[in-house]
Parts: sequence; C-alpha cells; structure tokens
Amino acid sequence: MGKKDKKIKKKGAEKTAEKTEKKLKQKQKKDLAEKGEDDIEDIIKSIEAEEKKRTEVTIKNIDAPLQRSGFSMTVHPESSEIIFFGGEFFNGSKTKMFSDLLLYNTKQNRWSVVMSPAGPPPRSSHQAAIVTRGGGQLWIFGGEYTSPTESQFYHYKDLWCYHFSSKRWEKVNAAGGPSGRSGHKMLAYKQFLIVFGGFHDNLRDCRYFNDLYAFDLDNRVWKQLECTGPTPSPRSAFQFLMAPDGRICLYGGYCKQKLKKDSEKGVVHTDMFFLSPMKHDETFTKWRWQNVKQVGMRASLRTGLSSALVKDRIFMFGGVCDKDGDEEIDSDSEGEGDEESAMFYNELYSIHFDGERATWSLVKYTGKKEDRKKDDTTEDSLENEDEVTKMEEMAIDSVEPEEPKTITVESGAFTVSSTIGLQETNGKSENKSEETTAIDSKLFNVPTPRFNAGLAFKGGKLYLYGGMVETGDKDLTLRDFHWLDTHKLDAWNTIIENDLQKMEWVPEEEDGSDDDSEEDDSEEDMDAE
Repeated sequence: MGKKDKKIKKKGAEKTAEKTEKKLKQKQKKDLAEKGEDDIEDIIKSIEAEEKKRTEVTIKNIDAPLQRSGFSMTVHPESSEIIFFGGEFFNGSKTKMFSDLLLYNTKQNRWSVVMSPAGPPPRSSHQAAIVTRGGGQLWIFGGEYTSPTESQFYHYKDLWCYHFSSKRWEKVNAAGGPSGRSGHKMLAYKQFLIVFGGFHDNLRDCRYFNDLYAFDLDNRVWKQLECTGPTPSPRSAFQFLMAPDGRICLYGGYCKQKLKKDSEKGVVHTDMFFLSPMKHDETFTKWRWQNVKQVGMRASLRTGLSSALVKDRIFMFGGVCDKDGDEEIDSDSEGEGDEESAMFYNELYSIHFDGERATWSLVKYTGKKEDRKKDDTTEDSLENEDEVTKMEEMAIDSVEPEEPKTITVESGAFTVSSTIGLQETNGKSENKSEETTAIDSKLFNVPTPRFNAGLAFKGGKLYLYGGMVETGDKDLTLRDFHWLDTHKLDAWNTIIENDLQKMEWVPEEEDGSDDDSEEDDSEEDMDAE
C-alpha cells in the first residue's frame, strides 16, 4: 500500500509541475503578445526556414565587421585565415544576434563574409573548433539566442559543421549529447570534440554544469566521459585550451551559488586543472583531472579573459571582476574581491608550464625602436651623467611603499580602473605594488580594457578583436582589432580603430513607438553589412 501511495504522489507532483509550466508559458505568451514579440522558439524556427530558402553560396568583401561580443574566433590551421562566427550587439534598447561567417585573411588584411544556405540560426556564447579532415571543417555547438527586448533566452544544443571545400553548412543530428547551454567550452582533441561545463538559464533558475562530453568525428556519436581525479566544480566563462605538452588546460570561470530562497552569490574561480585521457585506454572514454600548482605573478580576481596557446606558453588578456549591489562576489582562492562594482582589465599575462606547475608572468612591453631612440635622445640632452643619476634617485624616492591597489585610466569615451596583480610567494598570494600595463597603454598602444574578447595566435602574432566594457549604465560593445608580435612583444598594432565615441546608444526609456521604424531600418542596415 505504501509503494502505491508513493507512485500516486509522484504522478501528482509531475502533473502539478506540468500544469505550472503550462500556465507560465501561457502567461509568457500573453506578455509577449502585449509587447508585439513572438515566442522565442517560433522566432528561431522562422529564422531557420528563411535560411533554407537561400540556394546560392555568395562571398562578399567587407570593410570591417560590426561591433560584437560572445562570438567565436578560430584559426584555420592550413590557410592564412581567422574564422569568426556569430555574436551579439546591444545598443541600449535592442539586442541584435548574428549568424554571419566572417573570414579575415592575415596576409592580405582583408575581410569577407560567406553567405551559405541553411546555416545555423543566430547565437552568441557558443563554441567553435576547426579540424583539417575532409578539406577542413568548422564545428559549432550550443550557445544562446536572446530576443530583441532581452525578455527571452533560448539555449541551443545543436551541432553544425561548415565544410570549407563545398562552403556549405550541415546540421549534424546525433543523440546523447550535452543539454542546451551557453558559456561552455569546446576544443578538438585527436578525433574528438571535447565539451565541458556551461550554464542554462530559463529566467526562473540558472543551472551550471561540470559534465564532460566527447563527440567522435569518425563515427559521429556523442558519449559522456568518465573522469577520475579532482573534477572542477560547475562553471561557465572559463579558459579551456590545449597546453604545450598536449594535455588540456582549464583555468578559472564563474558560477552563481544559492544562499537562501531569493539570494545568491557569484563565485569567481581561480583554480587550474589538466585534463587527459587515461593511459592504455584506447577507447578514450576514461579521463583524468589533475590539479595544477600556480606560482609567479598571478592575475587578480577576474573572469571573462581571452586566451590563446602560443608555442610553449599560454597568453591571457583582459577580463572583469563584477560586484552587483544585490549579489556578493566570492573567490575560491586566498585573495579577496575588490570593493568596486566592476573592474575591467587590459593586462596581458604569460603562463609557462613545467610538469604540474604553471608560472604566471605579467608581460612587460619593450616598446618600438623609434620610441626607445627618443628616450635615449632625451637622456643624452641632459647636462651630465650625475644629473641623470640624481633624477633617477628622486624618482625612486618619490614612490610610496604603500600604493593604492587601483589606478584609474582615461580611455577615450570611458574611464576604467585596473588593479595590481597577485604575486604568489612561497605558496601565499599577496598584493604587489607593481606598475601595470594600463599605465603605459598609450605608449605601447595597448587595447582598452574589456572582457569576452576574441584572442587568437597566427603567424607569430596575437590577434585581439571586439568584446565588451561597461561604463555607468552602458554596456558598450567593441569592434576594434589589434595584433602583437609575440617574439618582440614591443607594442600592439591597430588594424581597426576603437570607435566607442561614435557608437550609437539608445536608452530604453527613450525608445518609443515612433522610433520602431527607425530601429527596423537600422537592423536592416546591420543585416546588409
């Protein structure tokens, strides 16, 4: 009798959940109808239907892409191209999602857009990986779609393959893969695509993942992997890339942890792991996590960095440490979060690996030859060497031993703060009064602070594109493009200038019905570009 009662209660609970879900959907549709917005699943279906109507492949040269964040930036291993896909742009009132496939030729300094039939619907915070098989393939998994008013979010769990040889998209249907998500990471490892982490937000609750999946490119099947060792906690917005020795390196990330019924705290992770398949397992189904000891000039608390493997080390740029008024920020390291609401960074770090040990270094730019010559000329113009020595001593004496931990930098249209990195000495993290690269931003042409930018290594150069920075109540999306010679490390070179001062910003309260036609026209212009 007891067992029957339990079954009845379970069925009753399921029915109640279904009724609640149905009522919520009906209420949401009613609210959307009042706003003149369709259900998000209907929007995506209509977009896919429109994509299928295109029959011809067209390639068009363009001057430069539009502002965007949350895009993928992938290096083609057998050509001089960097591949960009998707992303989003917010102008203060509406969100624009992209599904364009952009190619940047590093040798010719030329941009082009490929319009191919039946491609993926627009998305951001997805992942991309390129493999050389079959004439070259770009694989896209997951991501999110945001409705124009940001009232609806949809998380994808679809898998797409772009064939460079035919310039055609293929939607790959394979069961057993990861659930719908964004903020995850994916990379190509041997004959597999490896996917870890991410999150799913349905506007009622947000769930973070730490599951690990592999997609077999030979047999086109998904498999969830078994892991041993200290598995990383659930997270998104982490770094996940190949280390120089062939293992996979995971660093940092972010998640929200519930405290009470209606409160939660944000946790910024600073831990690092290696991931590799177990020895003698030819099936590649059993994997092992290992902790990595971090030493040296570690980056201060932050998330949303951009990273790239450069020969024998990993480079990481930028990031943000955010603290909302209603949300606490915590850390899994010994350091503590900053008191400011949002800190943005433009430091470049280098990480070198030795076994299970990672050594951080803050990159110090050497400067252009002409700049160094100017400095030499200035010194030579002084009356004598004693005067030079005297001035140097005065400069040293003027430095206070206890400098503030933040510095403020004017950068075009906005003001940002940059903090000092963490120096780890004998296993303990401590603040170090070290001048950051932000002070010399103009001299070395360092890109403005940002998070969620694209970073890639190609032909001896680091390429940095786009991303986002917040100033006041504005979430400004970037479109500037830069490169840095990783051998000289002298100064950044600009391909596309920062145009924040020209960027349109439409505060939501000023966006009335009279502006709808203008907004539609601007979206058409964006599509045309």
